[in-house]
Amino acid sequence: GVSMTPFFLNVSRIWLDQGGVFAVANIRGGGEFGEEWHLAGNLTKKQNVFDDFIACAEYLTKMRYTSPDRFAIEGGSNGGLLMGAALTQRPELFRAVVSHVGIYDMLRVELSPNGAFNVPEFGTVKDRSQFVAMHAYSPYHRVKNGTKYPAVLFLTGANDPRVDPMQSRKMTARLQAATAGSGTVLLRTSAGSGHGIGTALSETIEQEVDVYAFLFNQLGIAFKGANGSGER
Repeated sequence: GVSMTPFFLNVSRIWLDQGGVFAVANIRGGGEFGEEWHLAGNLTKKQNVFDDFIACAEYLTKMRYTSPDRFAIEGGSNGGLLMGAALTQRPELFRAVVSHVGIYDMLRVELSPNGAFNVPEFGTVKDRSQFVAMHAYSPYHRVKNGTKYPAVLFLTGANDPRVDPMQSRKMTARLQAATAGSGTVLLRTSAGSGHGIGTALSETIEQEVDVYAFLFNQLGIAFKGANGSGER
């Protein structure tokens, strides 16, 4: 994973210009505060990662920075797993979820071509305690029929060498079949991209346009252009 140290995210300007609030959760499992912090969210302690993120979401709601019907979350790669865990463990907290190139079926991830690379972080199904831990939080296995889930946009690259696009495809299908009512669950596949690195600028721009269009639509935000005019 990538440590979420302070940095300037240029595309967040779009969100802020529309009156949005942008927050980054520094949760256990990352490298922001040293190796002990990382190991506190590693292997059989991975649930700590999701507990911390959910606690951050609850705090933002409690302090009235947002509310469940105006709350969107976004993450990619390892953060995509985080999105899957958050939306299946606490679906009532969020209105919209954007998840890039994530892992959702934890029991099959090590069977993929790049699977062995993930074992030191997540564990192996060949170890009983690690299998039990992974099965408990595996987003695909936590989906429950008839549940009202947030609107979700999954993004994947057809040529992703790190995370099999199958992960996003099967999670999309499972949520579409399970979600109650007319919940929106979408999958965006980029034919010419992989795990993010090396993606053409034009494709990156198109992805960002689709992400913001999805978020503005789901949160009911009327986009205000440079002249101050609004379009929904």
